[in-house]
Amino acid sequence: MKSGTLSSLPIPARTAVASLRAPLVAALLVLLAGCASRSIEVAPKPTDPAAYAGWDCDRLHDEMDTVQRQAAEVAYAVDERAGNNVVALGIGVTVFWPALLAMRPDGPESDELAELKGRYEALQVAAARRSCDPPSESMPSHRAAVLPVALGERLVYETRDGSGRVQHRLGLQVVALRRDQIEYRVDIDGKAQEVAWRQDLAGNVLLEPRPPLLAWRRLLKPDLVLGQVLSGELAAADETQPSGRLRGQVVATGSQRVAGRRFDVAVIELFGEVPSSRGGLDDPNQASARLDGVLAVDRGSGVLLRLELRSSNTDFAVRWRLVQVERAGS
Repeated sequence: MKSGTLSSLPIPARTAVASLRAPLVAALLVLLAGCASRSIEVAPKPTDPAAYAGWDCDRLHDEMDTVQRQAAEVAYAVDERAGNNVVALGIGVTVFWPALLAMRPDGPESDELAELKGRYEALQVAAARRSCDPPSESMPSHRAAVLPVALGERLVYETRDGSGRVQHRLGLQVVALRRDQIEYRVDIDGKAQEVAWRQDLAGNVLLEPRPPLLAWRRLLKPDLVLGQVLSGELAAADETQPSGRLRGQVVATGSQRVAGRRFDVAVIELFGEVPSSRGGLDDPNQASARLDGVLAVDRGSGVLLRLELRSSNTDFAVRWRLVQVERAGS
């Protein structure tokens, strides 16, 4: 008899095992509920504020921004790990014990998050000791000066169908530069949309609950490097459509001229799965559709340069390419 499988058991024994599975899983869920920490439960690791005693207010605020961004990324990994522990228990007896034995109470992400939380608290203390004013919500001038786009400029994209024909002209006009975000006003063929588009400086779309366009979330990292592996989610503009799962790898980097302007480009090869119809990837009866494509962004600002996605689900099949940058007031 093959160990750990139901199919090799006699029918009465198989029935008995099946009847025990639900209470066993429930008991283990209770047992392990406290094993994998959620991000909010991770305590800060004490850090000496004296390490930042010689820093001025601008430098302290910049470092706090960096630490907050890193902590948000790690916190998501911590929470995902805790959630995956629970998901692993629901797979079934065939892989139940290997999944259980492979679990660990906490991963290296929890230690990293504790260090980041401690650093952030120390930076706050150092800023208070220097009597720093709260940081402005606007992007600091030294950051705005190095962006490849400026306030008021409009990025124009061509969107194409599967045969390569131009369908629309999509406009993203920069209307606000926040500390760690760029906000755009969206227009399609010159017609303004009601909802704005916001992205972080890595290029992830931030708007909740849904943006006016297809959006990739928690996918991109600052300062992308060649070979880096990424994962995140892909949300359709239609809020009734469940999100898809997205993975990628950086396959090229370098300076490139796009639409008459110089960008520091990262090209990411994408693949994943999306719902084949409206239902949801978590529904066991819901089939999924494969997705692949390519995404190109500016590494320093997250500005979108190119997006091509192929899928049998047309809500997730797009072709956008930056073709023009209109200066403010033009």
